[in-house]
Amino acid sequence: MLLLCLPALAADLAILHATVLTAAGPPIADGTVVIHDGVIASVGGPVPAGAETLDATGMYLAPGTIDPHSHMGDYSWPDGNGHSDGNEASEPFTPRVWAGDSVNLEDPAFELARAGGVTTIQVLPGSANLVGGRSAVLKLRQRRLLDQMLFKAAPPGIKMAIGENPKRVYGASTELAPDGDQLQTRMGEFAALRREFQAALDYRDARKRPNPPARDLDLDVILDVIDDKILVHLHCYETNDILGMYRIADQYGFHIQSLQHGLEAYKVRDVIAAHGTMLATFSDWWGFKLEAWDAIPQNAVLSSQAGVGVSMHSDSASFVQRLNLEAAKMLRYGWTADQALQSITIVPARMLGVEAKVGSIEVGKDADLALYNGDPLSVYSRVQRTWIDGEVVYDRAGAGVAQ
Repeated sequence: MLLLCLPALAADLAILHATVLTAAGPPIADGTVVIHDGVIASVGGPVPAGAETLDATGMYLAPGTIDPHSHMGDYSWPDGNGHSDGNEASEPFTPRVWAGDSVNLEDPAFELARAGGVTTIQVLPGSANLVGGRSAVLKLRQRRLLDQMLFKAAPPGIKMAIGENPKRVYGASTELAPDGDQLQTRMGEFAALRREFQAALDYRDARKRPNPPARDLDLDVILDVIDDKILVHLHCYETNDILGMYRIADQYGFHIQSLQHGLEAYKVRDVIAAHGTMLATFSDWWGFKLEAWDAIPQNAVLSSQAGVGVSMHSDSASFVQRLNLEAAKMLRYGWTADQALQSITIVPARMLGVEAKVGSIEVGKDADLALYNGDPLSVYSRVQRTWIDGEVVYDRAGAGVAQ
């Protein structure tokens, strides 16, 4: 029998004299936050008798960073074909697959992310496919079993992609598409999507008949998309792709939860807001392919001004370590400090459907916290300690790093 020794929850911990950035209200100077049984027991309240105390004078306490677009674990370090497990590119539609099955829990990027104050990530399949599979939302606990890292309160999500990537993968003569005729154009992409969604509806009708067809794992998932049982996260860049996917979503009656990347969102931000879609985007990464050419660094700010919930994301095991600085760049283009902090905390929590548990420092929420030795939006600040469910998962002093 395999016995697992899980870290015991610490006694009550009171973090004293920090500047508390709640992401739910104004900063609290000289604040106190008490952790009990892995959750936030009080913000500004009294210190329980016998509680362990941490003097955080001169430091800033913030919610743990949340990255809604990660490939850590699915493209683990060191890079190589042996660790390239994010794209099941055997065919354009693979909704049956789940990113969690590819996650390598020994990816060294996880530890570096914790050192950057990151506590929750969404691991997405890659963007080769029109429907690439379901995502896995993880808390970056230090665990050996995937089940112990899963954020079980998170609703299921799915990755879709439109535009240059699926066309490039399936439109040329390759081993995957020897005739080079699977997806040659955007017309072909959208036609294939309509065919798949219509097939799902036909399959639902057929399953009601006396002699129903065998279960189809792909179409079962597509029906869950149509029924809004799965959060749809759409990889996209250009305006025509964004609007085209809204035509598909409106036709089949499902909601697009987020645009991932969405570098041209600023051009149609009113349409995005009207659909209730959120945006996860880069600060200033652009020009790496043609459909990323019209990106502007004001994208996040302009979209949020139109009422779109905007989160910063990494799409990178390097960017995720300093996602706070990606958010800080937006101060240059019009965001307030509160908006920048919220773009890596409560906004991505809403995007992933876990805002009742994480994303802000409020009583009753999970004690997922990051303690900085200065303002988190300053390039000079460093994370000193990271907690997940009240458990220390990174300690800068314990890591032997010079302060």
